[in-house]
Amino acid sequence: MLTSINPYTGEKIEKFKVHTKSDISKKIKKADKTFQDWRHVSFERKKELMLKLADELRNNKKDYATAITKEMGKPITQAIAEIEKCAWVCEYYAENAKNQLEKEIIETDAKESYVRYDPLGVILAVMPWNYPFWQVFRFIAPALMAGNVGLLKHASNVMRCAENIEQAILNAGFPEGCFQNLIIGSKKVEQIIRDKRVKAVTLTGSKPAGSSVASIAGEEIKKSVLELGGSNALVVFEDANITETVKTCVQARFQNTGQSCIAGKRLIVQESIYEEFLEEFITQVRELKSGDPMDEETYIGVLAREDLAIDLEEQLEKSKKQGAKVVLGGKRNKTYFEPTIVINVNKKMTIFKEETFGPLMAVTRFNSDMEAIDLVNRSAFGLGVSIFTEDYERAKALIPQFEDGAVFVNELVKSDPRLPFGGTKESGYGRELSSHGIKEFLNRKTVYINKYE
Repeated sequence: MLTSINPYTGEKIEKFKVHTKSDISKKIKKADKTFQDWRHVSFERKKELMLKLADELRNNKKDYATAITKEMGKPITQAIAEIEKCAWVCEYYAENAKNQLEKEIIETDAKESYVRYDPLGVILAVMPWNYPFWQVFRFIAPALMAGNVGLLKHASNVMRCAENIEQAILNAGFPEGCFQNLIIGSKKVEQIIRDKRVKAVTLTGSKPAGSSVASIAGEEIKKSVLELGGSNALVVFEDANITETVKTCVQARFQNTGQSCIAGKRLIVQESIYEEFLEEFITQVRELKSGDPMDEETYIGVLAREDLAIDLEEQLEKSKKQGAKVVLGGKRNKTYFEPTIVINVNKKMTIFKEETFGPLMAVTRFNSDMEAIDLVNRSAFGLGVSIFTEDYERAKALIPQFEDGAVFVNELVKSDPRLPFGGTKESGYGRELSSHGIKEFLNRKTVYINKYE
């Protein structure tokens, strides 16, 4: 059995019976059979269903959001925003998938030559708990519009959310088998990847999980896409708009109680404005309201599990021994971790080198542009970086020098259906969202038609 536990109250919410090997095999068979028909369904029909799915999400957003809040502790207003974003990605692909997958005409010596995009089949998604709806929808919306079908192995602590997603898709009218949730632990993932009917896998999660899934997929010569987290830098230059930049940096680090792959985890501030910026930053973080995630006034909830809070506490303690100084917060109570600001952080410290998954900001000073670039690229991760400056020529000159998958200027790094999302280095490979994401799990088929005279 898998059990959902409310991380705020500690109460057991619901138990789920784990699927057996036989159950899994039946679901894969059903998915494969559904794919044979679904791949031929018209874009117009797929669009109609995807728009109904967007309506289903919006019309029931409070119920779906409540499941998120109860299972992983996300403040309810942020959970509702997550559901609304899922509706957006459904609408985006409903309106754009047909054009994105039009055949690409290429002039050659042939009478006709082009690239067409055909679906692969059954795709397995291994997804995390921190955005339990959004992580799934940014996979399944393009996958379904492209003619693929999906299987989900969700995080064990958000199984109600996983079940709700499958039901929402059925409620919208999609055929049974287009999307199925598998109630399984991580040990059964290998069996699924190795099944000949499963054609590819996408994973969002940790480096160890990504390495394991990618190696199995590699042995089977199957496509994989990995998003493995990050340690994004927020680089504040001396000419930045301090008032607006502080607001953005607070949101970048502390939304979702800091539990985000693309959160700004390393605050890198130019020496000449360091004291002024830090003072205002501390003031705004101190004002963040912690409390019951179901309270609409709450901004900081709890971490999804107590072991995650303990991990963050250990990272902080190691860094304090290395010379870091806590100027705000730093205390833990079960799953609750105070909003925390740590200064005197250098590139050798634990909270600089490792990903911190929670409401903790590591602050580092810099002097020159080259020093800032070095600090950003020093990370083993490469998901995204935000830079804050009013000098746009400076920004444009800096952008090519960062190794990350995304550079945002005067804005926090965020996922947007219209833009490709993904990283470099230990943050993974491949892209989700936009026209780039929908093409990840397709056969880019070369067609060459000659005619003998």
